[in-house]
Amino acid sequence: MNNHAIHYIIRFLLGEDISEEIVAAIGYTNNSKHFERYSIVIIPSGFFTNHTYGTTSSLPELPLQEIEGTPLLFGSPLVEQVGGTLVIHADIIASTYFLITRYEEIIQRNIRDEHGRFPGKMSLPYRAGFLHRPIVDEYRLLLRKWLQQYGLCLPEVKKEIQHIWLTHDLDAPTLYRTWKGLIRSIRDKRGLISSIQGKLGPVENDPYYTFPWIFEQNNLLREQTGKEICQAILFIRSGGKCKQDKPHYSLHSKDISQLIESVLSNDMKIGLHSSYQAGKSPSLIKKEKTILEENTGKSIRLNRHHFLSSREPEDMTHLEAAGITDDFTMGYADVAGFRLGTSYPVRWINPVTRRLSSILQHPLTIMDCSLEEKKYMGLSYEEAQAYSLNLIEQVKNVGGELTLLWHNTSAMENSGSYLRKLYSHLLNELAKK
Repeated sequence: MNNHAIHYIIRFLLGEDISEEIVAAIGYTNNSKHFERYSIVIIPSGFFTNHTYGTTSSLPELPLQEIEGTPLLFGSPLVEQVGGTLVIHADIIASTYFLITRYEEIIQRNIRDEHGRFPGKMSLPYRAGFLHRPIVDEYRLLLRKWLQQYGLCLPEVKKEIQHIWLTHDLDAPTLYRTWKGLIRSIRDKRGLISSIQGKLGPVENDPYYTFPWIFEQNNLLREQTGKEICQAILFIRSGGKCKQDKPHYSLHSKDISQLIESVLSNDMKIGLHSSYQAGKSPSLIKKEKTILEENTGKSIRLNRHHFLSSREPEDMTHLEAAGITDDFTMGYADVAGFRLGTSYPVRWINPVTRRLSSILQHPLTIMDCSLEEKKYMGLSYEEAQAYSLNLIEQVKNVGGELTLLWHNTSAMENSGSYLRKLYSHLLNELAKK
């Protein structure tokens, strides 16, 4: 295992507000002759050894042990004093690495859903019952506690959400604005005159075009929390020829041009919504990014994959090569929670080469359709509200960042869905926090 990645994980677990001197006081070794060099030593569990790493025997066995109430993937809960050093047998380095790299996905490449994604319900965090808890962030709190026990003075982790990302994916901007939409409108028995008005009148009258309401909701929260703490992003698709990439919308169309203008005037960021096709052929990402930059006049640095279909962990190399700095894909479609075990943005480590990259992954906390759709969680309004508020509380307790994904089609009025009401409720609760 390369030292850059180990050093990064220790630094990540400690937090940005901790000095390099304290980082250097933590060792990751089982050589007892070296213990006296450190204040704290974490004993490696053997996960990174050449005969174990990359094999099925490296996967944790259920049920997991716990360290002070937190699930532990590797090592044992033993904490002992050896001379002047606190020795931790809980391998929180390997446990963190396993989660933040999606390591289990390279070991179990045969487990994928119909879209080529690793299903959340097959993941270790879900099967072990901790997907709703950011246990990597719990390790962070434990490590600080151990350092304080040793006598080092550390700032407390503030129990507040550090950053809120309100994100939206532009999958279907409108329902009735194309010629196909006009035919759909007539089939929906809206009448010929209403259908023609729907095609040619103001885009704001289209049922899918809920952006004015979304801007209003987002701006209200941003004013209450401060615009630096709360930011909004619209991820726009600029390619894709698969049927899953339908409806294909043109960035040159009047409606999309108007939307982009509104997005910018509402101080929203624009990101690339890499197409389903680009998820299958990641070399297309760079081309899609260039097209979006040419059409928006903006340098694009943010990405989220359509269908959350970042299929294989090492596909991230294509995002890096395309000049993407921040990715917002990392949530499971079928169940909301902490896919990477953390609510903090974390640099991607390639689990195949073990190389530490520059790309920052922002964990996706809650996606609208994960909660409501029968094929995913299928929750009632009350259940979805309780589940979402618990995730938000978890982020707050560890001082992490929160990312919500709400589609414009989920914000429709009178659609029979509870998602518009839930979004409004969650933003009101966030304003109180």
